[in-house]
Amino acid sequence: MIVTTESKAQNCRVMVAFDDRHDALIFVGRSSTHVRQEYIDSFMELLDEEERGHATTIQMQQWSGSPDAGRWVHKTDLKLPAPALVRVAA
Repeated sequence: MIVTTESKAQNCRVMVAFDDRHDALIFVGRSSTHVRQEYIDSFMELLDEEERGHATTIQMQQWSGSPDAGRWVHKTDLKLPAPALVRVAA
């Protein structure tokens, strides 16, 4: 059975890579535009100051394939929030 709710789904997620631990999922969005608008808020809310200090890259990945048989594909690297932004938000 094939279920399609959109003509072309664009499911994206944001992963943070750290220098001292495993990668972490911080956001899942319906499109790359949605992800770009929201990932910084998730980064600030979900990670504490120490974790943010160990973050090395933020990657946007997009689902490729059918819902039950596919994989996450690296789409682009996103900008790490500036340390000054991190201090102001805290």
